Amino acid sequence: MAEPVEPQLGRSPDFVQSLERGLAVIRAFGPGRDELTLSDVARATGLTRAAARRFLLTLAELGYVSSDGRSFSLRPRVLELGYAYLSTLGFAEVAAPHMEELVATVHESSSVAVLDGDDIVYVVRVPTTRIMTVTIAVGTRFPAYATSMGRVLLAAMDDGELGAYLHRARLEPLTRRTVTDAARLRGVLQQVATQGFAVVDQELEDGLRSAAAPIVDASGAVAAAMNVSVHASRVSLADLRRTYVPQLVATAGQISADLQRLGVAGQRRLR
Repeated sequence: MAEPVEPQLGRSPDFVQSLERGLAVIRAFGPGRDELTLSDVARATGLTRAAARRFLLTLAELGYVSSDGRSFSLRPRVLELGYAYLSTLGFAEVAAPHMEELVATVHESSSVAVLDGDDIVYVVRVPTTRIMTVTIAVGTRFPAYATSMGRVLLAAMDDGELGAYLHRARLEPLTRRTVTDAARLRGVLQQVATQGFAVVDQELEDGLRSAAAPIVDASGAVAAAMNVSVHASRVSLADLRRTYVPQLVATAGQISADLQRLGVAGQRRLR
């Protein structure tokens, strides 16, 4: 559910609240919320019904929303908003061929993600069979602390950034294995930075194991992370480390080399 729109203190005098509210209306839609009534949108965004109606009708006139007279749904044109960002990354064009080759070899899904605040956001994905109870696609978000890609990206932070993150992040137990102690997580991240990859064993979801490696762009920064996800019933933790991690690290290295050769600089974290 989209976060209710509430006044924020300390915002710039140039802040356009109407734009914020319009984007909140778009974010009200999502998995399991593909069709929403006017009341649904008002409730999800915290807007009045009258305000929600004006935003929905404006979005409909612009071609981003359609309506059957009772409910509303997003139209394909809304993809333009995300594609504008993805096309500037250059990741999809560079990473996808390498990821497809890796997936064809290991027969497991692979993704690339970047940081958006305290979450990771998937920006490229090459799936095989579905192994999670939630659907993963480009745009899917997960908390960084409980994911292998998130830990790779967190491990690339400087001490100040990481300290600020650990101070503000809500480290909630998503499974009984999730690391929720800030000091322990800091130690895990130090190990990730030292070894050059992260392995997470069923901390995001029971039955899911994953490994991730950094992707370094032309500026020399860790611009993104790439993972391989496996089901615990098929792949042991030892096999994940011994068999999958070397191939993953090698593939991430190939993508990094291509980004650097082509002069593609990404964003390690969205602002």
